[in-house]
Amino acid sequence: MRLKALRGAITVEDNESGAIVSATEELVLALLERNGLRAEDLVSCIFTVTDDLDAEFPAVAARNLGLDVVPLLCAREIPVPGSLPRVIRVLVHCYPPEGDHPKHVYLREATQLRRDLEAAQ
Repeated sequence: MRLKALRGAITVEDNESGAIVSATEELVLALLERNGLRAEDLVSCIFTVTDDLDAEFPAVAARNLGLDVVPLLCAREIPVPGSLPRVIRVLVHCYPPEGDHPKHVYLREATQLRRDLEAAQ
């Protein structure tokens, strides 16, 4: 088995705990489903949020989904002027099924972050 890294991002409508948790759950579930992953396949997850999101930790949503034994980390994204607002990003280190190619996931307005990854939409 070979360690892989998956990327993903989603935008959030409001800086509200429920909105952040809901969006993070949507993102994590999409990554798991598209890549055929289970919690035991994950090594770690790093979440970042833009400066305008501070009502909740995205890791709360991951724990709600049963990833409570996976090391989780939340951090701030670099506040580049003009960058997309209200974005949650994730970097997942995992052991996917043998022979599978990583399927990155970009949802909602975050699709514009990686137009080169059409399969991620």
